[in-house]
Amino acid sequence: MKFGIIKERKNPPDRRVVFSPEELVELKKTYPNAEVEVESSDIRVFTDEEYTNLGIEVKEDISDCDVFFGVKEIPVDYLIPNKKYFFFSHTIKKQAHNRKLLQAILDKNIELYDHETIVDANNRRLIGFGRYAGLVGTYNGFRGFGIKYDLFNLPKAETLRSKEDLIARIKRHTLPNIKIVVTGHGKVGMGIKEILDGVKIKHVAPEDFLSKNYSQPVYTQIDVLDYNKRKDGEVRDNHDFYDNPQEYVSNFERFTKVADIYIAGHFHGNNAPDILTREMLNAVDNKIKVVADISCDVDGPIACTLKASTIAEPFFGYLPNENKEVPHTHPGSIMVMSVDNLPCELPKDASEGFGHMFMEHVIPAFFNNDADGILARAKITEAGKLTPRFAYLQDYVDGK
Repeated sequence: MKFGIIKERKNPPDRRVVFSPEELVELKKTYPNAEVEVESSDIRVFTDEEYTNLGIEVKEDISDCDVFFGVKEIPVDYLIPNKKYFFFSHTIKKQAHNRKLLQAILDKNIELYDHETIVDANNRRLIGFGRYAGLVGTYNGFRGFGIKYDLFNLPKAETLRSKEDLIARIKRHTLPNIKIVVTGHGKVGMGIKEILDGVKIKHVAPEDFLSKNYSQPVYTQIDVLDYNKRKDGEVRDNHDFYDNPQEYVSNFERFTKVADIYIAGHFHGNNAPDILTREMLNAVDNKIKVVADISCDVDGPIACTLKASTIAEPFFGYLPNENKEVPHTHPGSIMVMSVDNLPCELPKDASEGFGHMFMEHVIPAFFNNDADGILARAKITEAGKLTPRFAYLQDYVDGK
């Protein structure tokens, strides 16, 4: 089995990679029969020399490999027929802009495995960059707060090397006694929590957050039943919310009355109610002035997320009374951060963490006859057709 690490070719450039040099050394040590080649790249966070110095072969042409590992979508012209590919294809939700990519994959008889489809037997995702989105997005939230109130200027996360650097930069500044509300308890939510705890922001229970005043910065991390309520007033459990989201409405407004910053790291399911509405943001008693929407569902549950912002221009203003974008310097605006590729700002940490997960959960499947069904569940295409698990994409492929 010969594995190939491909050069990222999507614009804007992405410096991340599936495997760091050290992880590839570990792979070859653990599986002596495995061969590995790395495609030369001038943008990757790890240089060609860092791979070659550890005995990993770097080449201009790695087309003789059997399986290719990448991060972002691969331009159609660079797809090699009859190969296996792992990357974020952004097709499983029928994203219109990538229809031609999936069509080309089928035409070229490629086996596609999307990083998002790598799940366990209970359909829980096993790998991803969510934690790093949480880390960087939270840092950007503080950066936006400092800019909005002219309190401090934090450097861009992309100029720093690690989580520890992000925390150290924030800790250089004295924060006022602000309140921060967080949604999400998954990998993104845990990344958010790492930064807040690292900065020594006090964690408080939701009811204390709503009812008490503090002389220091505090945060609360709320679950779905903290910010949603049944229309009939009954109180049930999380499973009822997940099974019957249409029976619920947002109860987030009680947090908008006391929070200064909202950091959104939740997963928003189909038919779930909007969380932060325009009416909430336009209310006279709304206190939230900075929204760091790490989840970044454009035109989704967060009314002020009108677009995905960029690493180059991460902030924009939202004017709730007119429901439109304005400069973030506008005195009546909400400061919004909605970058959709946040882990790109911390490429070294993100790549190392991703490689560790990939080595633990995916690589063994190539050598144990896929004993746990990891590859079988993740495979989207085979022999020029969609696999049964992803047959729902056929109308998308057909352009319907």
